[in-house]
Amino acid sequence: MAFITMVKKLTRDGQPCAKCRDVEARMRREGLFDQIDRVVIAQEGDLSSEGMRLSEIYQVDRAPFFLVANPSGEVQVYTVYFKLLRDVLKPVKPKQPALSDLLTPEPTADFA
Repeated sequence: MAFITMVKKLTRDGQPCAKCRDVEARMRREGLFDQIDRVVIAQEGDLSSEGMRLSEIYQVDRAPFFLVANPSGEVQVYTVYFKLLRDVLKPVKPKQPALSDLLTPEPTADFA
């Protein structure tokens, strides 16, 4: 099983960059964020932040990016969320509503 690290950038004012915010929100909406094992911050202006160091090590100049380590320790870098989605993330099946959830206790239509 792969270990997935998300590296997201915080701007100088401490806010996530727009793309990081959008990708994370999408992952949460689609129930995929739980598959991320670790989130690392690349603090804009702080080259010593862990995310900035990882960005340098893996030669990535955009955020967010994802590091996917397989059991043998090899790391694959994903800079495009949709590629990560296609190659790595496991789709979450939407919860099917129970029949009782679809039926209302008091019918509102008049069939008389």
